[in-house]
Amino acid sequence: MPTVLIPLANGCEELEAVTLIDILRRADITVITASLSNNEIITASRGVRLLADTSLESVIYDDFDMIILPGGQPGTDNLNNDQHVHAVLKRLYQSGKAVAAICAAPIVLAHAGLLEGKKCTCFPTVLIPHDWPSITLSEESIVIDGRVLTSKGPGTAMDFALEIIEFLKEPYTRDAVEASLAR
Repeated sequence: MPTVLIPLANGCEELEAVTLIDILRRADITVITASLSNNEIITASRGVRLLADTSLESVIYDDFDMIILPGGQPGTDNLNNDQHVHAVLKRLYQSGKAVAAICAAPIVLAHAGLLEGKKCTCFPTVLIPHDWPSITLSEESIVIDGRVLTSKGPGTAMDFALEIIEFLKEPYTRDAVEASLAR
């Protein structure tokens, strides 16, 4: 069974975080949510309070098949300013695992050096082509470039979660989960 790490930062976009957690768990993917501090209660961007499973520090050396960063502000800035987030991203990617980010969070992948030579998407104006000339920015809702998965924003969260299911498992599981949502 695939295992995914979702770091939760204060100010994250709750629609993205909760949608990803819920949809992936429906596919029997183990999702571990981790707060950036020892306080496991996160206050998301619209005041929704989320309870993380653990702290990032306690799982920093654990093995995961993928790490997924929800966006939102100031959540993305909080992720980007956390050295543990960058360390886990680089370690997992260098060991052949996948990294994913939605909305504003692809900027964290860019700062970690994981978008060099890659095609990605993000919330408009988060990545400016002039500032990131080695990144190919796309207007697509979801972009998968090798082991890097990115998505545009809250409105794409459900489709992004379904794409992640297909990436980590197979089309059959994605189709079964999608059918159960009565879409």
